[in-house]
Amino acid sequence: MAWYLYAPDWRVLFLPFFIVLAFAASIGAGLWLCALNIEYRDFRYIVPFIVQIGVYISPVGFSSSVVPAQWRFLYSLNPMVGVIDGFRWSLLRGQVPIHWTFMLASIGVNAVFLFSGIWYFRRMERSFADVI
Repeated sequence: MAWYLYAPDWRVLFLPFFIVLAFAASIGAGLWLCALNIEYRDFRYIVPFIVQIGVYISPVGFSSSVVPAQWRFLYSLNPMVGVIDGFRWSLLRGQVPIHWTFMLASIGVNAVFLFSGIWYFRRMERSFADVI
């Protein structure tokens, strides 16, 4: 921090919230992929392509502001859009604006993804020993 002459401001207090949101997204996706991988053996070959597509549709290498306004809500249904935009907003002192309505949509999709992943994993784990 002192080396780069950069001091974070009050927005850095939101960083733990975005970390929890990232964990929720990864746990939800992990539970879904784990259960599907055990149920369908060939699913493991599809997972790298799913991850690669996820990286390309998430704002990792570009800003969310380049997405046209007419597609922005549909784009915000990607669970990682809110997480990545939140990290940028909190670490770059608000230089990247955060759209709270799109953030709420991303949080909602994360919650649905997490709870449906838990539900699906719990439902399928009864038959895991039979399949393995």
